[in-house]
Amino acid sequence: MLHRLPKINNFASTQRRNFKLKKISSQPSQPLQSASQFDLLQVVIESFVDGILVVTTEGDLVHTNEFARHICNKLISNVESKNPLPKEIWRVCKSLIESRELFPGEKISIESEIETDRNMKLRIRARWLNLSANDSNLLLVIVEDCNQSSESMAITDAYKYGLTDRETEVWLLRRANFSYKEIAEQLYITINTVKKHLKNIYAKQQEMVWS
Repeated sequence: MLHRLPKINNFASTQRRNFKLKKISSQPSQPLQSASQFDLLQVVIESFVDGILVVTTEGDLVHTNEFARHICNKLISNVESKNPLPKEIWRVCKSLIESRELFPGEKISIESEIETDRNMKLRIRARWLNLSANDSNLLLVIVEDCNQSSESMAITDAYKYGLTDRETEVWLLRRANFSYKEIAEQLYITINTVKKHLKNIYAKQQEMVWS
């Protein structure tokens, strides 16, 4: 069951924010048994294409993978900032921390989509991370770059449907929610040409479905 949390209007760097709060199915956690398992966990975390952060309830970073560090560097405008955790991510973490008072004993996760003033669209998911019975103050945060995900899917479609180079350019922009006019301006073509390319793309998709 999804519950929508109220928007916070004083978040200056974010233009749009949608919070979703949901319960996680109760499953027994498996504590790490050895250093070798911890090393393996780090390797797995680094292999994710999404940003992975482990954060304390005080806002300190315990661990991040390479993509998370890349996202954080983009979000933090002040290079001399002492806190490496961006406000956008910490805001979602704080909502999860506050939810503990509203839903004591429940395993809760919070999901938020934000658009920053740097034209970044991110999906941020936060949940509690219990590595041991005595440690309940760690949060697992997953950050997805929606624009990058859209681009990856568009490139996959290009290979799948055999799109031409120009059709691929049009489709990349269309999957990124560009309008016909914006695509035309970006590629220096007419709107009718954009429509023609999209018509060809949809025809190739339908051909693949029916073949």
